[in-house]
Amino acid sequence: MITNPILPGFNPDPSICRVGEDYFIATSTFEWYPGVQIHRSRDLVNWTLVKRPLDRASQLDMRGNPDSCGIWAPCLSHADGLFWLVYTDVKRYSGFKDTHNYIVTAPSIDGPWSDPIHINSSGFDPSLFHDTDGRKYFMNMYWNQRAEAPGGHQATPSFMGILLQEWDAQSGRLVGEPKNVFRGSYLGLVEGPHVFKRNGWYYMTLAEGGTGYNHAVTMARSRSIWGPYEMHPTVHLLTSKDTPDAPLQRAGHGQYVETPEGEVYHTHLCSRPLPGTRLSPMGRETAIQKCVWRDDDWLYLEDGTLLPRVHVPAPNPLVVSEPARASHNTFTGSELPLEFQWLRTPHPARLFSLTGKALRLHARESVGSWFEQSLVARRQEHFVFRAETELDFDPQTHQQLAGLTLYYNQFKYHVVGVTWHEVLGRCLTLISCEANYPDAKPTHPLPALIQLPAQGTIGLACEVDHGKLHLQYRVASDWIDVGPVLDASLISDEAGRGVHGSFTGAFVGMLAFDLSGGARPADFYRFSYIPRNGATP
Repeated sequence: MITNPILPGFNPDPSICRVGEDYFIATSTFEWYPGVQIHRSRDLVNWTLVKRPLDRASQLDMRGNPDSCGIWAPCLSHADGLFWLVYTDVKRYSGFKDTHNYIVTAPSIDGPWSDPIHINSSGFDPSLFHDTDGRKYFMNMYWNQRAEAPGGHQATPSFMGILLQEWDAQSGRLVGEPKNVFRGSYLGLVEGPHVFKRNGWYYMTLAEGGTGYNHAVTMARSRSIWGPYEMHPTVHLLTSKDTPDAPLQRAGHGQYVETPEGEVYHTHLCSRPLPGTRLSPMGRETAIQKCVWRDDDWLYLEDGTLLPRVHVPAPNPLVVSEPARASHNTFTGSELPLEFQWLRTPHPARLFSLTGKALRLHARESVGSWFEQSLVARRQEHFVFRAETELDFDPQTHQQLAGLTLYYNQFKYHVVGVTWHEVLGRCLTLISCEANYPDAKPTHPLPALIQLPAQGTIGLACEVDHGKLHLQYRVASDWIDVGPVLDASLISDEAGRGVHGSFTGAFVGMLAFDLSGGARPADFYRFSYIPRNGATP
């Protein structure tokens, strides 16, 4: 069986394609660098992260992008011997929404990936369809910055519909006039279009209802790619909006794929709220459902419902899902391990370097900065886990700090760090920002700073158990608790501005800042992430 989510942790907006025996899924990365995650599988059960293609300044620079902006909803396809990746770089969160859409290509998933071609900026969630006659079509949701919705959905006026335009690969530009081909269903907030062709029909699957608890995959079809499109008999292919107690919530935004044997599946994003809450620390994750074609030439979930399932039949019933495994990194190599990312900048050498013995963070701007923040972190993928690190840091002023963080954005984080005090010298402190909108004012929940030896390495650890966060440190061999139990549930999508206010997920990692501007170095000798629900050492 396939166990959902197949890509746990922050992995939203899955675009899937198959090339031969290999399946690939591209997901959004928002402000995290490098841009776009691509996973590979041979069986739809077990997936491996293989590439983040937007990894240099000529492709992507997100310095200054607000939280939850950056790379939205990529579309991955394969045609003419190339992989095609379409994506949006969102530069503003609200109001006008500057949404620049690009295409990059590569002969293989490993690259080399080209510099981007700018396509348009009329909306986000772009998609590229390769028709059987060789023509290519570009589509995206149509953004309306006005309060009124002429010809659009009155309840959600910003979402005007789906724009379609032919794209000429030879000249690298759009040709002809764009047409608004689909304005969505009663649910509104139509976005995330993907088109495929079968039996003379053009099928479009779309995301509707927003990325919150009313999310859904809507389906429509037409004999012409230009429309008109008729709605699916049940309007939606899948949704959890009417089943609030289902384990997979916020289900929507995905893409259709066929196996070599002709079996059919559809990906979608989802979230797993903490029990008894509407808070999802791991953000929007990727799941997949088995589907069937019926005699009416419409696609349905195999079990005949609209509700996505945790356990789904796999193409090969003999394939076993690999267990969760602990990850231990000592940073002795020459490259950052693939599970880690940083924020926004295409110039990581200003943030960190690998010395051969440690990951050295060059402390830059404060925690939550939109420009140069020295933070190297990995996704939270489990409700219960432990993370540990060991660092050597010699601060000279209270403006310098290095440590361990459970981080979402500038408004949502917990930090345990080594800093300096005029009386105590080197010491340990806690800094928290628990969804403190709109001013992002941090608090300091430790009753008193903890004095540390003047020199030597310090171990730091965090234990997350659903909504509880325990922090620890050690100087010698024994771990010692630090401060009160903190609220980990607030390091989540829905905390603060609500379900449509943030779109990423919780990360755990290493950070350093130096408000004096001196770029004080901090050396991290190891980092471990240990799931507590049956992980293999």
